[in-house]
Amino acid sequence: MSSPQIQKHYSDIEMPNSTDLLKIGDKTFQSRLFTGTGKFQSLEAMKQSLIRSECEIVTVAVRRVQEIASGHKGLMEAIDWSKLWMLPNTAGSTNASEAIRVAKLGRELAKVAGQENNNFIKLEVIPDQRHLLPDPIGTLEAAEKLVQDGFTVLPYINADPLLAKRLEEVGCATVMPLGSPIGSGQGIRNAANISLIIENSKIPVVVDAGIGVPSEAAQAMEMGADAVLINSAIALANKPPEMAEAMCKAVQAGRKAFLAGRIPERLAASPSSPRLGIVSKNNHDKV
Repeated sequence: MSSPQIQKHYSDIEMPNSTDLLKIGDKTFQSRLFTGTGKFQSLEAMKQSLIRSECEIVTVAVRRVQEIASGHKGLMEAIDWSKLWMLPNTAGSTNASEAIRVAKLGRELAKVAGQENNNFIKLEVIPDQRHLLPDPIGTLEAAEKLVQDGFTVLPYINADPLLAKRLEEVGCATVMPLGSPIGSGQGIRNAANISLIIENSKIPVVVDAGIGVPSEAAQAMEMGADAVLINSAIALANKPPEMAEAMCKAVQAGRKAFLAGRIPERLAASPSSPRLGIVSKNNHDKV
């Protein structure tokens, strides 16, 4: 190809993510990687990681920001909220009533950031402080009331297909099943159940918690998840910005692989080259 032909060839190729958009509630996003803001050693590391991740949705723990918990002082001012969509979360809530109260504070926090119409909330109801597993009953109770109150609810849940469907039926915008316990880096330990959730869901499925390395993020996307949320694996890496970029590329690769369609698994080998024309001993003897 000549140079002009090469340029035309590439101009005819649809740019990545230009039509493959993620729709949550009444918002659309190009990136399918959500990131968190906790556990970073510095605000500068967080800022660089957000940039390198190419994310558009950033989750913020409402209680930790309010109480100026360690690592959260100056967080709101450090992020350019004109470019990133805030996803307040109800982390620290142990029951439905607490989660609902924190969700309302989160809506006000989004307004402070200049996002007047932001009703998004990541719903977390976690009474178990040892294993940090979400309470299914409290989550469903809070989700129903928050949806009625006009929130776009993204509930964090165990990988329970029946609960996921029930949350969809009460009006949640996504479901967010955990891959493995929060911050564990164990990867996707609930693949079978997550696959069932993906298969049966009519709303986006976001794999949240437990992802430790880019290959696991890609795995989630290859399974058909609509997005992943990653915090600890980026924030606690030796070089957070580099890990953020790696996660970004892994999510993009996994999504492309899912859309392309993998080959079926086989019990036996299947040659990649045709057998037609192979010289056999009999053919050789005839020459």
